[in-house]
Amino acid sequence: MISEAFDPALLRTFVAVCRHGSLSRAAQQSGRAQSALSTQIRRLEERVGKRLLHRTGRGVVPTTEGEMLLGYAQRILALGEAAAARLGERALHGNVRVGLSEDVAIAALPAALARLRRSCPDLHLEIVIDHSDALAQAWQDGVLDIAIGACSAFSADPVQAWMVDLQWVCAIDEAPDPARPIDLIVYAEPCAWRRLMFQTLASAGRDFRVALTSHNIGAICAAVELGLGVALLTPEAVRPNTMRVLPIADADGHGLSVRYGLFAGKRATPCSRALLALLRESLQSIEPAFVRQG
Repeated sequence: MISEAFDPALLRTFVAVCRHGSLSRAAQQSGRAQSALSTQIRRLEERVGKRLLHRTGRGVVPTTEGEMLLGYAQRILALGEAAAARLGERALHGNVRVGLSEDVAIAALPAALARLRRSCPDLHLEIVIDHSDALAQAWQDGVLDIAIGACSAFSADPVQAWMVDLQWVCAIDEAPDPARPIDLIVYAEPCAWRRLMFQTLASAGRDFRVALTSHNIGAICAAVELGLGVALLTPEAVRPNTMRVLPIADADGHGLSVRYGLFAGKRATPCSRALLALLRESLQSIEPAFVRQG
């Protein structure tokens, strides 16, 4: 039967090769021989009866059938990890240190942390919410077991990555004058969004000036609502009753997006593996409304 093709080991190899875009890089990352990965990919292709990868000059990319299977494979693996984590939740005890980027600390992720905490009374979660650069440094220093932040700030490959769409917003009763510089409400440095805002407006030939700087997304949203300027926010942070989305695009007419990732330390514990599974499950559940796979 076709379902026999969904051996988790084969699917895990397929997902890893697609993520790295190369059999050699995937083999190096996993510490396995490239020939072993090639054998598993061939076995998966034989079982599904379709060619899944296409070789290019730079590595491999999924075929049309491969792209379809990739989405299912990620969900199958995430569900398997979540099921294993749930079955072992009561036995978990210890500490897990988690870092969340404030700009994407969406409700589904803290909810997953709270659910795990309630079901595991002996598990202690240390949660830090900060900007991506600070989280990346803490993760690199071994201070965090798991982190979610902008991929550009991290030097390692994420366990899972996605694109976060961004929107320019102002107060609902404001209308920026095209003849005057745009007043910007920005995050304090270091901030990838801030740099992206400046680059986009400069490439579009729009004059701008910084009107307000803050580390706190609550302060930034309040400043937008008070009419102090224009900010860049995720769709979930936009308040339709008090904010208006502006049609600002880059020089090519494209909107803005940032690649974010879920990062996990190499020395995983049962606690961190359980939490990782729940976070991946949460990301899958919010994908249609919040993220695009990247």
